[in-house]
Amino acid sequence: MLKNIILGIKEYSGAFALISKLKLWKYFIIPVLISLVTAVLIGVEAYALSDNVGSFIARIWIWDWGKETFTGISNFIGGVIVLIIGLILYKHIVMALSAPFMSPVSEKIEKHFYGDVKHLHRKTTNAEQLIRGLRLNIRNLVKELLISIPILLLKFIPIVNIFSTILLFLVQAYYAGFGNMDYTLERHLDYKGSVDFVGKNKGFAIGNGIVFMLFLLIPVVGIIIVLPLSVTAASTKTLKLLHNKHELVYEK
Repeated sequence: MLKNIILGIKEYSGAFALISKLKLWKYFIIPVLISLVTAVLIGVEAYALSDNVGSFIARIWIWDWGKETFTGISNFIGGVIVLIIGLILYKHIVMALSAPFMSPVSEKIEKHFYGDVKHLHRKTTNAEQLIRGLRLNIRNLVKELLISIPILLLKFIPIVNIFSTILLFLVQAYYAGFGNMDYTLERHLDYKGSVDFVGKNKGFAIGNGIVFMLFLLIPVVGIIIVLPLSVTAASTKTLKLLHNKHELVYEK
């Protein structure tokens, strides 16, 4: 899996040049606006809720001694929890709402590398792409939260919390890569087929998602460039995987 993760990361190397060559930047205008607005709204909400979550956690400590120290730690952990949940929500909201705009990007990349391709899955309208995007991201959101919440609880355990942070990052990366890959998969596979496909190619999804998550650590600029580069890299890699598995049918 490690090799596939590295290959997923390497796919970003030619993403910027490909976007410019195929003149894809115009397709990212609305998704970037969606990304910025969503980030601001979630950021404001996270800032407002962090103290409340911290205060709630602090109630666990019923003794007077060490109360102030535990409250400080609780506020920090509360902030981390809200931030992580905010990132999870951000990913899925942006990916779901951007689906109608990202699919044309994937199609143009596909045509550039492979020419005219007959899609095995039915062609979809913008509304159908949005519905599929919402369905997939709600499914992934629920699963990611169910996995992430127990991992967050491990942050209360010294030393273990270091490994829980890495694990949590990889979980978020996987679901980010999952969403990016589906912009291509939706034309070739049905819903279940897409889920199975990504499940068999977890390394590539994680590799793509790792860079996606790292971009989000860059203030403002990261939010602007994260979708163009990650979707382009994911589309290129996903098409290679489909092609190698002979799941593309070329029109004669």
